[in-house]
Amino acid sequence: MNSLDFSIVAQAWPYLWSGLLFSLALTAAAFVIGMILGTLFALVQHFEVPVAGRLVRAYIALIRSIPLILVLFWFFFLVPIVLGHLSGNGRPVPIGATWTAFITFGLFEAAYYSEIIRVGLRAVNRGQFEACQALALSTFHTYRCVILPQVLRVASPIILSQTIILFQDTSLVYVLSLTDLLGAASKLAQLNGRLVEMYLVVALVYLGVSSAASQCVASLRKRYAMAGAHR
Repeated sequence: MNSLDFSIVAQAWPYLWSGLLFSLALTAAAFVIGMILGTLFALVQHFEVPVAGRLVRAYIALIRSIPLILVLFWFFFLVPIVLGHLSGNGRPVPIGATWTAFITFGLFEAAYYSEIIRVGLRAVNRGQFEACQALALSTFHTYRCVILPQVLRVASPIILSQTIILFQDTSLVYVLSLTDLLGAASKLAQLNGRLVEMYLVVALVYLGVSSAASQCVASLRKRYAMAGAHR
């Protein structure tokens, strides 16, 4: 322990900070894309749309059955080839590592958020739908103004828990040579040879961010438990 030198971390912090910002940006983008697509997927299954419902279920089953790192490889290497054939010239259409990461994470998380929303829709009391019908609300306004806000509010602890996992999974972009928090630390560690210090600081940063988010999850669960007890 006496040989540890954390002064190198202070010097390298601007680079680590840029990596952390990339990780947070990727998390935020994947969350937005995943929630929008996930909600649409959940509604397609909820309304039991014949063909689309089956396609969505197959997509969710596929995504949830394979690791994210494999999906990253698929998208990075196979999609350019497919786009090249579709364009007619036969040459791969480069997408780039950054676009690959943002699109892949968004599509991947959509499958998980979709299942959370779908379960939430099934948990809504039937009386809520009957009340909306009594008020002559359209299907669109029923779900936009009444049903979905309740689902998102009740499911928010689980959604936030999944987002914590998403933030931790952003470290996988190292396979695309992108500089996230872990990637920045790894590159610096290879340059200055201070592997222990770099990886220890990164672990503490992940711990701090995840712990803060976990406290929010616990707070939300406690709030909804108290609200349910007063009903």
